[in-house]
Amino acid sequence: MRLFCIGFCIGFRTYGAARWLGKVAACFLMLAGPAMAGERVTVLALGDSLTQGYGLPEEAGFVPQLRDWLAARGIAAEVINGGVSGDTTAGGAARVAWSLTPAVDAMIVALGGNDLLRGIDPVESRANLDAILTEAAARDVRVLLVGLRAPGNYGADYKAAFDAMFPELAEAHGALYAPDFFQGLGEGSPADLQEFFQPDRIHPNARGVARIVEGLGPHVVALIEAAK
Repeated sequence: MRLFCIGFCIGFRTYGAARWLGKVAACFLMLAGPAMAGERVTVLALGDSLTQGYGLPEEAGFVPQLRDWLAARGIAAEVINGGVSGDTTAGGAARVAWSLTPAVDAMIVALGGNDLLRGIDPVESRANLDAILTEAAARDVRVLLVGLRAPGNYGADYKAAFDAMFPELAEAHGALYAPDFFQGLGEGSPADLQEFFQPDRIHPNARGVARIVEGLGPHVVALIEAAK
């Protein structure tokens, strides 16, 4: 404190009050400016094998490619890989509370694919997603809910109920909404889109992930802005 007072007095005599205070303010802004200009947001990607990056080298998975996509656009964000292969909406609901650490500012919820594969009743899936969004709201964490579209093999009623739960829950909870995880792949026929999938025809390959990230990226940017 004494050294600061001596420096202040010398500066006051040398430069005058206005010039000295101006230099002090400039120094403060130089130190504080970078943090103010680019506040880093931490995003948890809560999902299943599509989020986890099943069958791919680590750097080719969804989360690493999303990190690179954001960094290339100068967006200050850390994305945490919260994908667990085989996870259902029930699994996500069971682990969301401990996954949302105090460091998390926002969350991408991309679950439901394994519910589809197992033919789980959409009523149950809806309740699980509702629990996840309720937990996020209680912790003041902004959410991007990513939808999926059910195939027709479970019947029209199942498809209608499954497809509708994502936009309806997003609206009810004030969450951001992306209509389809696979939207970035385009609207071609299943045969045309197979070039973007691994041999199992379920999980995207590295090229497919890149396209998925391009499609979801703007939604993630909106989430990050909302969380600041």
